Amino acid sequence: MNIQLEQMKQKQECERRKRIAAEKHKEWVQKKREEERTERERKLSKEMAEKATRELEKMQLQEKAEVKYKEWLKKKRAEEAEKKKKEKEKEKEREAELQEKKARSEKIFKEWLHNARNKPRPVLNGYGFVHGKSTGLYFCDTYVVT
Repeated sequence: MNIQLEQMKQKQECERRKRIAAEKHKEWVQKKREEERTERERKLSKEMAEKATRELEKMQLQEKAEVKYKEWLKKKRAEEAEKKKKEKEKEKEREAELQEKKARSEKIFKEWLHNARNKPRPVLNGYGFVHGKSTGLYFCDTYVVT
């Protein structure tokens, strides 16, 4: 009976150890699952934070690009306006030069016209007279020297 008692005690001890081992295993598995869950949550929150940071950087970059584009557009429009202004000034200068040239031409023409009236007229049919002296008569095909 002593042996049976001993075997029973051993059996009970073995079952108790199995129960303890099963409980410890169960606790270890639960602890492991909890650690994995917290690790996943930590990774997920880290990824979300990185994604938010990337989105923020992207938005800031886009805002900077918009500001630069607006500055460039403003500068370009100012250059265009300056270019148009210079072209208008050149056109006005050309118009003024043209008007001045036309006025000078008119003045010179009027002076020439006035001077042309006062110039002595050449003598009609004055063939053969140089300084009032006869040099010869011209008749069709004949030349007579006098």
